[in-house]
Amino acid sequence: MKIILGCDHAGLELKEKIAQHLKESGFLTEDIGTYSADSVDYPIYASRVAQAVAAGRADRGILVCGSGLGMCITANRIPGVRAVQVSEPYAAKMSRRHNDSNVLCLAGRLLGQDLAMEIVDVWLNEYFEGGRHQRRVEMIDQLNQPADCSEPNPIGK
Repeated sequence: MKIILGCDHAGLELKEKIAQHLKESGFLTEDIGTYSADSVDYPIYASRVAQAVAAGRADRGILVCGSGLGMCITANRIPGVRAVQVSEPYAAKMSRRHNDSNVLCLAGRLLGQDLAMEIVDVWLNEYFEGGRHQRRVEMIDQLNQPADCSEPNPIGK
């Protein structure tokens, strides 16, 4: 499995620790930056990671910024991406099982290293259940299609 990682200046330290952890765990990784603590614009890195995942150049992506929120909002703008911002392992587990999340967003300023590694491990090792959840993921993905304004609610037709 190939994991692509990105961060802004606030997520640099945690991203580097995650990258090392993934390499030690045998994952193929690509780190697209940032590589210094100089202030940068997080949407640049979030969009690069999300586009790589959506295009199939990586199986999953991990993004780190101060809160994880800006990265998550940005990544979810890319069709085919289901980014989640989580702060504990259960949410990471359920985001994979029920939502087939493919981009994990973490808070570099809020999470300790041990908890972050636990979240990453749970998220990477959890499976998607499919079944009734597949239908719901497809409904989410339909929202990225051009709207048919003649229908008041395109979901649940």
